[in-house]
Amino acid sequence: MSQTLLYSFRRCPYAMRARLALRYCGVPVEIVEVSLKAKPPEMLALSPKGTVPVLSVEGRVIEESLDIMQWALARHDPDDWLLQGDPAVSALIEENDQVFKHHLNRYKYAERYPEQPMEHYRAEGEVFLHKLEGLLADREYLLADHLSLADVALAPFVRQFAHVDRAWFAGALYGRLQVWLQRFLESPLFIAVMAKP
Repeated sequence: MSQTLLYSFRRCPYAMRARLALRYCGVPVEIVEVSLKAKPPEMLALSPKGTVPVLSVEGRVIEESLDIMQWALARHDPDDWLLQGDPAVSALIEENDQVFKHHLNRYKYAERYPEQPMEHYRAEGEVFLHKLEGLLADREYLLADHLSLADVALAPFVRQFAHVDRAWFAGALYGRLQVWLQRFLESPLFIAVMAKP
């Protein structure tokens, strides 16, 4: 059987969520840590777009983090991360990936977008944080009483947003979201996928 390889970058939120799903699903995979300044030619041969993650498995190349997660979960999903196909999962991930990520990039790299002050971009991103805070009103996770694909797909991006200005995030009125994020960051699953190679 051919080897399963994941080209990854440890701190990339897309690569993080792919590693989280592969580990949860018990897929044995060799992780190749990529230097974004010197991408390996083997990875570029598989995926010319040159972004991580890239999964090479059974003669297939899967180039999008969400596709990698779905591929792994189709094989093994012992705790029902897919929530039996609940469309709310994909809707929330789409809002994260299409809308929140746009504002996150501008907040994190505000100097590249001088049209508006950093606080403007943060306020735009906060619309999504408010929504997540509301979803956590009567449960510990976003869409169920247990971890789901939505939590795992979103947490690396919320983590990135929180880390732009940690003091601000710690003092912001997102008590439930702060607890949710901390629980995720302290989980054995996250700690395992973030171990330095």
